[in-house]
Amino acid sequence: MSKRHESKHKIDRRLGENIWGRPKSSVNRRSYGPGQHGQRRKSKVSDFGIQLRAKQKLRGYYGDVTEKQFKRTYQEAASMKGDTGQNLIGLLEQRLDMVCYRAKFAPTIFAARQIVSHGHIRVNGVKCNIASRRVRPGDVVSLGDKAKEMALVAEAQSLAEREIPDYVAVDGNDKITFSRVPTLEDVPYPVKMEPNLVVEFYSR
Repeated sequence: MSKRHESKHKIDRRLGENIWGRPKSSVNRRSYGPGQHGQRRKSKVSDFGIQLRAKQKLRGYYGDVTEKQFKRTYQEAASMKGDTGQNLIGLLEQRLDMVCYRAKFAPTIFAARQIVSHGHIRVNGVKCNIASRRVRPGDVVSLGDKAKEMALVAEAQSLAEREIPDYVAVDGNDKITFSRVPTLEDVPYPVKMEPNLVVEFYSR
């Protein structure tokens, strides 16, 4: 797993949106971008800039995955039958770290990636520490014994700011079943995501 070299709050400040919907987001206090030039007057954005922003927003939401990994996911979505934008969302939602985030096993996508990489997650009863692993419909994802006692998990489960979507079937506080691959309309994004612009960006 690659290391994130900057503050995660710089991601939503740069985009000017609270992309994870968290009350602690610095966008709630400072709506301008980070750095000494963050308050400069914004110029008109080109079509390329709009597409790039949509791509960076989606990439940032899923834990700021690397460009190489994100592009590979897009290429896989493009090779599948059906709408490429919908396929892209489905593949991103099938990532193990995102499923753990949706299940409220962790308060943030970054924390979800950490508990996966530290070996606290079981898929169909088998330990898995690969955050990008694809979870299939019918797979059972559960917390390891140590994780059940973690304060991080308790904090996540008490959060009122987001709900568990219906494509994640809950079985108690420590186990879920990934029931189906969601569409864009099923995913509870706090801000508007535009995968069609991401498709346009990569189709240039």
